[in-house]
Amino acid sequence: QVQLVESGGGLVQAGGSLRLSCAVSGRTFSSYSMGWVRQAPGKEREFVAAINRSGGRTYYADSVKGRFTISRDNAKNVYLQMNSLKPEDTAVYYCAADYGALRIGAIDYDYWGQGTQVTVSS
Repeated sequence: QVQLVESGGGLVQAGGSLRLSCAVSGRTFSSYSMGWVRQAPGKEREFVAAINRSGGRTYYADSVKGRFTISRDNAKNVYLQMNSLKPEDTAVYYCAADYGALRIGAIDYDYWGQGTQVTVSS
């Protein structure tokens, strides 16, 4: 069983930055690829970024490439550094875990956090 708890969301002006954190519990963190998925009001969930089990490979949605950075550490944390934020980045951001190898662009993860709200004002 894996439990995920996100933090770090909030309200920021366009052009600003936020860093989301995801604390992961469970003994097999290294067995999971990790990702961030977001959902804006009235829209479907959208892939944002993913990182493989070793942390050596990352993948981003075109809409955030060059602005967001996903990372993970050995203390079972996953991060999403978000720079140059835009109003269209406003959404609930979910941390998610996927057992096994990185699946590019997938959003059918095995485990999900409760989500953290990010609001970008213009």
